[in-house]
Amino acid sequence: MKILIVANHNKGYFVPFIVEQVEALKQLGVEIEYYGVHGKGIIGYLSNRSVLKAKIREYRPDLIHAHYGLSGLLANLQRRVPVVTTFHGSDIHEGGRNLFLSRLAIRLSAYNIFVTENLQKQAGCHGNNQCALPCGIDTITIHPIDRAEARRLLGWEADGKYVLFAGAFDNAVKNSSLAKAATALTKGVHLIEMRGFTREQVNLIMNAANCLLMTSYREGSPQVVKEALECGTPIVSVDVGDVREITAGIEGCHVTSYDAHDIAHAINQTFSFHGKTTGRQRIIERGLSNELVAKRIFDIYNSIINK
Repeated sequence: MKILIVANHNKGYFVPFIVEQVEALKQLGVEIEYYGVHGKGIIGYLSNRSVLKAKIREYRPDLIHAHYGLSGLLANLQRRVPVVTTFHGSDIHEGGRNLFLSRLAIRLSAYNIFVTENLQKQAGCHGNNQCALPCGIDTITIHPIDRAEARRLLGWEADGKYVLFAGAFDNAVKNSSLAKAATALTKGVHLIEMRGFTREQVNLIMNAANCLLMTSYREGSPQVVKEALECGTPIVSVDVGDVREITAGIEGCHVTSYDAHDIAHAINQTFSFHGKTTGRQRIIERGLSNELVAKRIFDIYNSIINK
């Protein structure tokens, strides 16, 4: 089975959750190559058409798996190779042109994967060729470590108050101004920007932090929340994406309003939480390891190729 992955490559790399999913699929014997899209917006994506078609002629894949709506639309501009498109969030919930173009991709794709049921509903499309399936996480690289040991390895204060922000400060969607306002209401807090770290460093930082903080305006099924659950790290998040659903009933996890005082109160509660949350058990219960998610995707590939 030969699969061609089509995804954005403007930053010079593919996002980790796509690469990790690909590696899990390779372990199932799938042969995979990438096509990296360069360009922004519909015009930028369409400018890749001739180069992508040349790649398809050269590689001769059995199927194309595109990530995000614009990649799905681009991949479907040829009709010889069936396309699976995964929709991750911004391609649907931003509405407007993005939603319109994503709906075109949905109509053209042989199969559509939405990372949450809510995204599937927002797309407003129905049929047997779609499902809700979150991206899995790398439970080998991301795993629980004793907080004291993680802090020792990072050189952090043993009794410090560390809050890990779920993204880069300059990413407007992540709403860092609210996170800064909330942490300013607490005393002695270090707000850590998640930026520029290796995956191994992310694992250490996630285990060393008192909590993960998410204040985003929009999310699909945020990987960072699932990774924090895997580490047993408390979570403070606004009600966005599938966070409320996936953290429901887990002690140490708090879903708040977009009010800075409400968020600060929840952060302060995590400072008195000791040990690990039961988040890792939630990841196991939901089958959200990369290995199990890859098996479901493999079955989707087979069902399309065998038609």
